[in-house]
Amino acid sequence: MRAAVFREAGRPLCIETVPDPVPGPGELVVQVGRSGICGTDLHLTDVRDPKVPPGTVLGHEFAGIVAGLGAGVERFRCGDRVFVLPLRGCGQCASCLAGEPAWCAAVQPCYGGFADYAVVAESSCFALPEALSLADGALLEPLAVALHAVAAAGMRPGARVLVQGAGPIGLGVVFWARRLGAGHITVVEGAPARAALALRMGASVCIAPGDCERDPAAFAMGGAADPEAPELVFECVGKPGLVAQAIAHVRPRGTVVSAGFCMSADTFVPAAANVREARLLFPLGYSARDFAVCAEVLAAGAPEARLMVTATVPLGQLPQVFEQLRSDRTQCKVMVAPLEG
Repeated sequence: MRAAVFREAGRPLCIETVPDPVPGPGELVVQVGRSGICGTDLHLTDVRDPKVPPGTVLGHEFAGIVAGLGAGVERFRCGDRVFVLPLRGCGQCASCLAGEPAWCAAVQPCYGGFADYAVVAESSCFALPEALSLADGALLEPLAVALHAVAAAGMRPGARVLVQGAGPIGLGVVFWARRLGAGHITVVEGAPARAALALRMGASVCIAPGDCERDPAAFAMGGAADPEAPELVFECVGKPGLVAQAIAHVRPRGTVVSAGFCMSADTFVPAAANVREARLLFPLGYSARDFAVCAEVLAAGAPEARLMVTATVPLGQLPQVFEQLRSDRTQCKVMVAPLEG
């Protein structure tokens, strides 16, 4: 089969012919129909990371068709359409049984979506509703990340919300915040194409980063809260300095949610959060229930969520497009279609 293989940091992915995967006990072979390119994929290949050894086939946002069954698989048959929760736990601990494999002591990421076929655990697969396409199935992962972040924030109806960044996670936060009853939603985004998407997905207004920067070290105690200050600020960019900016914007006793998954060292002034008595949250991933809710909402009709998919490319073009996305701010969510081209 074909696969986009990571060989070393700083070098583009390579389309190679590799052995067809063979499922072990409790595993499925999935023919990949759609796989999303995630910002985490770009970060993981920026620098040498021991979690991503040479030879890894990345891609964790994917859906496809069951093409092979390992021993003991009971819930699926060849030809079934499935989406994948890209975490694999032991399947037996309390966290796994609760549908939260992220907290399993033996959890492992489930990669492999940048290929014709991928091996996944049966416990990580879920039937794709008939109303959803394979592209919808691949979109469930970033939507689940955003839902998990909004749910963790405990947003009240009518809340004023600020979202930093209109990439897939930021747009997902806008989508869920609007559907769950947010009031005014401000999005900070410098790319015109992404700002336009944010407005179509439910944002009240979009502003450029330079129009709202504040000195994160400048703070004072006392004084009434600005009635237009957001009570919830979602950092959805994942770059150093954004948490500090989020703290500088949140109203007293408001909440800052770090959803951008910054993988670099960062700093902020704790006292700036203290004088606001701000709550800082760092949600991780999602649960199986988050995925199920996303699937139910899309199946019931939520066309605006699909707006974030701005391009679909065949597997052979993945290495070139992957490198372009390191600097291209005109795209949002790019899907890879191994079955096409």
